[in-house]
Amino acid sequence: MSQRYRITRAFQQNEQAEPSISLEECKQYFSTQPDFTYSSVFTVKGATSMSIEGDFFMWSYGEIKIPFRHYQGDIYVSGTNEAVIPKMLEVASELGADVAEG
Repeated sequence: MSQRYRITRAFQQNEQAEPSISLEECKQYFSTQPDFTYSSVFTVKGATSMSIEGDFFMWSYGEIKIPFRHYQGDIYVSGTNEAVIPKMLEVASELGADVAEG
């Protein structure tokens, strides 16, 4: 089973910051990142294909595309590829958020 991480502000004590990360905030931030693209559908290909609707910010890491999914005020990303860890920490820092497992 792969590791999953959540970028969240749920643990923040700062009353100035928004408690959740809005989709608009994500779209604005990720639009400034040249290695990210937005997609409203993520398709998993393998023995069978499956498409998932949602708000995905696809990170291009070489030939690999890794989805950062915005869902209910948080961003979720799989830790299957170790390269995602520093990128995830960078995104969390830029958005004034924390990283949690799960």
